[in-house]
Amino acid sequence: MYLDEPKEGAAAEEPDDGLLPQMGMMFRALLASPARNALLGLSLAILVVILATAYGQIRLNRWNQPFYDALSHRDFTSFVHQLGVFVMITSVLLVLNVGQRWLSEMLKLKLREGLVQDLVGEWLKPHRAFRLAKIGPVGVNPDQRMHEDARHLTELSSDLGVELLQSSILLITFVTILWRISGTFAFHVAGKFFTIPGYMVWAALIYAGSGSLLSYWVGYGLIGRNADRYQRESELRTSLNRTNEHIDEIERNNTEARAAAHIALDLKGVLRAMRSLVTGLTELTWVTAGYGWVTLVAPILVAAPAYFAGTLSFGGLMMAAGAFNQVQSSLRWFVDNFSTIADWRATLLRVADFRRAVMNCDLIKPEAVPEPEPKS
Repeated sequence: MYLDEPKEGAAAEEPDDGLLPQMGMMFRALLASPARNALLGLSLAILVVILATAYGQIRLNRWNQPFYDALSHRDFTSFVHQLGVFVMITSVLLVLNVGQRWLSEMLKLKLREGLVQDLVGEWLKPHRAFRLAKIGPVGVNPDQRMHEDARHLTELSSDLGVELLQSSILLITFVTILWRISGTFAFHVAGKFFTIPGYMVWAALIYAGSGSLLSYWVGYGLIGRNADRYQRESELRTSLNRTNEHIDEIERNNTEARAAAHIALDLKGVLRAMRSLVTGLTELTWVTAGYGWVTLVAPILVAAPAYFAGTLSFGGLMMAAGAFNQVQSSLRWFVDNFSTIADWRATLLRVADFRRAVMNCDLIKPEAVPEPEPKS
């Protein structure tokens, strides 16, 4: 029998051995694939483009101060000059944005090439495909795992990975800028004098951190709900394919009603999983949308004490607000992408469990599963 024999229920059918082991297994598989060199080259190129983009955004943030100061002083000559500077900076950033998009799409292509080649190669080793079909739900729809799930996983991995890298670099860059702009905030409470160095940085950390924790608490269940939906979708697809393959037999035996009832049962499971997912996404939207609206005024509110104290000009206020936005948006990456992360986690679970099951097929005892009969 199969060494890790599944128990009743979907969660037990596809045991989760942890995020890091699953990521490590998939990473090693990609490094061993023929697409390895292309993946490493594309990853390095994306890093270079993101670093150049970060530098361009630093220059754009610095541009805020002279531009808005020119507006506040009604200095038309300086205003026109700063518009020209803006055009130059944004033109370079546009080229970098286009280049990053091309590199990201190519990364998806190569990730899929490497992953599918690995999965198919492992699946079609002698006797594995036959044995896999006998060990439980994980082997029922291998085409779904190697086609749709692999595609979805590589696309999400590329998008989330590039965005996380970019957010991390921008965070490191703009935290330094925001700390310098913030200076030291002093205030009195109950007759005592307090100072907070770099107070805008702490405000951004608290603001984004609270949103991340709340998003995790509200949206954690989306991981299981996404996994359940993909399983139900796979079962419905299999029912439709099998009905189509045996349509002549169904016609001869007048069993259309039975086939329709079976498909309706699988469709009911899909719709039930989708309703559960809709509920989870709706609950998460209360958090993500709420923080999104507050973000419209949060940077100005945080920088306002320094502005009204006279330590920041109007241009400095806008520069501080821009730096605060960059810091908190980088920190809010988890909040803004939690539903996508949950989808990615569920897809990784399905692909990693499939690959582990394929490789564990060699551990099945010979007497447990009869070998296919040789063709005459």
